[in-house]
This record gives sequence, structure tokens and C-alpha cells, in this order.
Amino acid sequence: MKFDYKIIHIGEIIKVRVAETDTKIERICKFMNRTEDEINEMYQSESIDSDVLLRWSKLLEYDFFRLYSQHLILYSPPSKVDKPQEKKIMLPTFRKSIYTREVIDFIVELIETQEKTMAQIIKEYKIPKSTLHRWTKKYNQTNTDQNES
Repeated sequence: MKFDYKIIHIGEIIKVRVAETDTKIERICKFMNRTEDEINEMYQSESIDSDVLLRWSKLLEYDFFRLYSQHLILYSPPSKVDKPQEKKIMLPTFRKSIYTREVIDFIVELIETQEKTMAQIIKEYKIPKSTLHRWTKKYNQTNTDQNES
């Protein structure tokens, strides 16, 4: 299954994970301290409060927040190049972007199908040139297909 990071319907995604893990509704209700009707309402929700999402992540042993991180990597607007003086930031800063296999496959597929050039991807997604070259060598779909034959 190919995941679309552009549109995230978190309730549907949680429901899929519940099915994958075969988690019983009784356990979910007890862990979440909610009724079955409330749980079913969550499955219909496009967004969920972060503390509730954290509980789902713990229960289902899946980092649902990473879906939003991947969305930011792929679809956030480019940052300003000419930054004035740096302000002291109170929130934690992260040194590296985290790319999941799905994101890497998505980027490599853009190159293979010639939807975008490497230069466009470097510019739009801020992926370093060396990283992009490494991905195309390692995850090139035509190489994978030949190895499986």
C-alpha cells in the first residue's frame, strides 16, 4: 500500500493499525478510558488531540506523529535563505530530518518516472545532493526488480 503524506486522515490510519495488530475493542476502551462509541468517533476524525494521539501511539506501538513529520518534510514551504540575526530558540532543535522508507521510495520514484529532476527535488525538498545520489543507487527500483528475477 502506498501512503499519501499530503492528506492525513488520522482516524482512518488508526483504524488500519488496529486491524493490523488485531487489537480488541475492549482493550482499546480500557486503555483509552473511552466508550466504544467514542472510539468509533475517533476513527471518523480527520484530526485528534495530541495527548490522545500519544495514547494511541503507545497502545498500538506505532509513531503516528511521524506521519506529520513526513508531511512537513515533503510539503512545508521553503524557509527563508537570508535569515536575519538568529534568535535564541527555547524549543528543542533537531539536527537531522528523519526520512522513512516510504518517503525515500516516493522521492526515488519521482526521479525514475521523470516527474521531477534531481535538481528540482534538491530545491523543493531540501534533500542534500549526496543523500539523493545515495538513495538512487541504493533504492533504485529497476535494480530491485532485476535482483528479484
